[in-house]
Amino acid sequence: MKMIFPLLFTFIVIGVFHFTHLIALKFYPAAINLLIFFIFFSSIFTKETIIQKFAKLMEGKELPDIVKSYTRKLTYVWCVFLMFNFLVSSATIFMSPKVWMIYNGCISYLLTGMVFAVEYIVRIIFKRRHNV
Repeated sequence: MKMIFPLLFTFIVIGVFHFTHLIALKFYPAAINLLIFFIFFSSIFTKETIIQKFAKLMEGKELPDIVKSYTRKLTYVWCVFLMFNFLVSSATIFMSPKVWMIYNGCISYLLTGMVFAVEYIVRIIFKRRHNV
């Protein structure tokens, strides 16, 4: 039963690829960025953001208020980045296949990695500064 969704999704992607000659698949990176943006953005309106939930799972305990504030602000940062990435990915759909491949296959991953790396460094500094 667990394999039905991934298997169905795989056949849908193959079908889209086969019958549309790639144009529909160019929407995939934009759609994924928008989906993840909505997950992060909607969590802003809940008691715990998605990042707070991840932090709580990793720490295995209730988070101090200062950490909750940090993770909430971090959620805003990721929302801004994801919206930016969605907009650029959407724009590349209507550009040449080469531009689409360079951005969605390389640049967007490098940017995501840079955001992760910067956040990791900031987190280390934050933890040291606040003894958490």
